[in-house]
Amino acid sequence: MYPKSLHLNHTEAGNFFLIAGPCVIEDRKTPFLICQHLTEIANSLRIPFIFKASYRKANRSSLDSFTGIGDLEALEMLREIKNRYGVPVITDVHSEAEAARAAEYVDVLQIPAFLCRQTDLLRAAARTGRCVNVKKGQFLSPEAMIQVADKMRAFGSNDFMLTERGTTFGYQDLVVDFRGVPVMQRNQVPVVVDVTHSLQQPNQASGVTGGRPDMIETIARAAIAVGADGIFMETHPDPRVAKSDGANMLRLDLVEPLLKRLVAIRQTVNGL
Repeated sequence: MYPKSLHLNHTEAGNFFLIAGPCVIEDRKTPFLICQHLTEIANSLRIPFIFKASYRKANRSSLDSFTGIGDLEALEMLREIKNRYGVPVITDVHSEAEAARAAEYVDVLQIPAFLCRQTDLLRAAARTGRCVNVKKGQFLSPEAMIQVADKMRAFGSNDFMLTERGTTFGYQDLVVDFRGVPVMQRNQVPVVVDVTHSLQQPNQASGVTGGRPDMIETIARAAIAVGADGIFMETHPDPRVAKSDGANMLRLDLVEPLLKRLVAIRQTVNGL
């Protein structure tokens, strides 16, 4: 299943769709470099692709953490990326006012996991008429996301996705229960597995979230094997210098070989 309102390329190939990009718009050059590279890979492998980057980061561990280059400049860059590469773009929103503003620039509004039960935010996102991706809270069961789906439909949205991004396991770790994919698919919407955020190790005393990028392929393979409609992952040319979430990103040059293996798994699952 694919998002209804997006004009995604290559849906006829029957592949999963990909949501990928840097965590945040961190400068003028890097997002364009990443999107160009990902677009070329997606076209080559016939994978429907949505470019992701936050225009501003609101949920940060430390007061000193990078939050963005400026809202208007970042939003305008997202629109420029969309027009230049011909791909839909997605960004996070954190308030009703942000939803209305960001909808003028992007194709998909993303509700962060910590905010997935905020009724006013869901209402505001739905009323923009944009496709909406709601991430499942780390504190919620997959079954509980039926309440989110019911809210979205009550607010007039028939084009939204639900995303698994791990469940809190102790104070500083997350686990992925892959039973949640078919459970959330019962809501008759696309279900995405956020591979990289599921490998975060939050609440570190240093104020910087840790991660397990060595497990990205493990989580991604399992997601495709259980029938996830899409996968989400953050990537950067050099995660060591990324200004947000570098600890759990996939290095950009590793994206293509991973996606080739995932396409092979998808073809096997589909019996092609």
